[in-house]
Amino acid sequence: MPGNAATLTVSVKEDVAEGVVSLTLARPDGARLPDWTPGSHIDLVLPDGTTRQYSLCGDRWDAHTYRIAVLREPAGRGGSAYVHDRLRPGDRVGVGGPRNHFPLVPSEKYLFIAGGIGITPLLPMVRQAELLGADWQLLYGGRTRASMAFREELTEAYGERVHVVPQDELGLLDLATWLGIPRPDTKVYCCGPAPLLAAVEAACAAWPPYALRVERFTSAAQTAPVRDTPFEVELRRTGRTVTVTPEVSVLDAVRRAGADVLSSCEQGTCGTCLTPVLEGQPDHRDSVLADHERAANDCMFLCVSRSCGDRLVLDL
Repeated sequence: MPGNAATLTVSVKEDVAEGVVSLTLARPDGARLPDWTPGSHIDLVLPDGTTRQYSLCGDRWDAHTYRIAVLREPAGRGGSAYVHDRLRPGDRVGVGGPRNHFPLVPSEKYLFIAGGIGITPLLPMVRQAELLGADWQLLYGGRTRASMAFREELTEAYGERVHVVPQDELGLLDLATWLGIPRPDTKVYCCGPAPLLAAVEAACAAWPPYALRVERFTSAAQTAPVRDTPFEVELRRTGRTVTVTPEVSVLDAVRRAGADVLSSCEQGTCGTCLTPVLEGQPDHRDSVLADHERAANDCMFLCVSRSCGDRLVLDL
C-alpha cells in the first residue's frame, strides 16, 4: 500500500454503462478530502492488497467525496474483477494520492478525445473548460452506446459540444476531419486505448509542439535501453552510491541502499515514483512525461527509467 494511503469507505456503487461501475468514496468520519485538479488520479488499494490507478471523474468542488469509474477487464490482472464482483457499499479501501501528471493547461480552445473508459479523466476537464468559458468540443468514441460511461450525463449537460461516436453505428472516430488542419490556438487532450492514442499522435504530428497531451492506462511499448551495462546512482542526501546492473531497476537499487521511495504500478504509468535528478541524463522509459519534460532531464520515474551515461545523481 502506498505510504500515504488513507482509508476511505465505498459510499455508493452503481452501474454507469455496460461493463462499467462507478464508486463514490468518502472518509468514514465524513471529513474533508484532499483537493484535486482535472486530470488527477488516485491509487485504489483493495482489501486483497491489489493496487490500481483510476482517474477522478467526479466534482472537484465536492470536498467530501471522490468518484472513479472501473471498466471490467476480462484479460486484466484481477483488480477490476474484484471491484465489480466483490466490492460493496460500506467496504473500506486504501486511497493514495491524488496526483496529477495530466494537467489541464490554459488555452482559448480545447479538443477532448476519449475512447471508452478514457472518458474518465476528461470529464472534469470538460467541466473546467466550461466553467472558464473556453471554446471546447468533446469527441467520444466507444464500442456501443451502451458501453459508453457518462454518455447521457454529458449530452444532457452540454448538448452539441459532445460528439458521440459508437463504433457499431458510425465506425471509428474521423480523426482526419478533426485533426487534419493544425490549430495553433487549440490544445488536444486524449485518453483511451493504445491504438487510439497512436492514431491521434500520428494525426497531430504537424501540430505545434506541446499541442497534444495524452494519458495512457497501460505502458507504451518499449525499445531496448540506451545502455546494457551497469551504471552508478548517487543518493545526494545520504551520500551513498549504488551500482545498477542491467537486471535491476533503479527503484529496487536505491531501496536496497535505504532510500524510502513510494511506488505503485512499477510500469511507468502512475507517476508515484517521480524523483528529481540533480546530475546526469536519464534514459526515460515511462509513459507519463511529455517530450519537453523529458528534455529537461530534471526528474525521472525510477521504476522503469535508467541512465544514458555512467552516472546519475538523485535528490534522495
